[in-house]
Amino acid sequence: MPAFDQTTLRTESLLLRPLRESDAPALFGIFSDPRVTRYLSRPSLPNIAIAHERIARDVEAMSAGRYACFGIEQTVDGRLLGECSLFNLQEQCRRAEIGYTLAFEAWGKGYMNEALNALLEFGFSELGLNRVEADIDPRNLRSAKSLERLGFKKEGHLRERWIVAGEVSDSGLYGLLASEWISRGRNGQSSET
Repeated sequence: MPAFDQTTLRTESLLLRPLRESDAPALFGIFSDPRVTRYLSRPSLPNIAIAHERIARDVEAMSAGRYACFGIEQTVDGRLLGECSLFNLQEQCRRAEIGYTLAFEAWGKGYMNEALNALLEFGFSELGLNRVEADIDPRNLRSAKSLERLGFKKEGHLRERWIVAGEVSDSGLYGLLASEWISRGRNGQSSET
């Protein structure tokens, strides 16, 4: 896979860009909010030092082309709203997983749909992916609706797959194929009549 450290994606109101060291306070704010991390498969960030470590790890991995993790920046004010990523890239199978997180105050405003449309277009068009998968906590109805709005189909349910901070949870598995993305007009909207 190519390096992603110079890649940026623009939408009507967002800039998807590599995270940088100066994002640590905003990232810590997002990933330490229990409303945001409630359904994630990893615990909340305990301190800002972990946010700095995570950004350093992401910068190195993006330079090496191991995964693409983009900060979601609001163009009107430059505020970091969250992140989205394509990870577990399988070059031979042309497959990746998608991940995403958004600050609580940005929920319900269409930002995640806008960001994920750009990320999926990048994955299918630029990376040549054939399939994108998502693994979510089935109790996270907002996330399920976001995926379905983009054309993902629920393909499975794994019982008691995750244990995070002592809490056991299931996994809802979703998939989206390149052919489905193209037939939906590449933006999650059906092009069928």
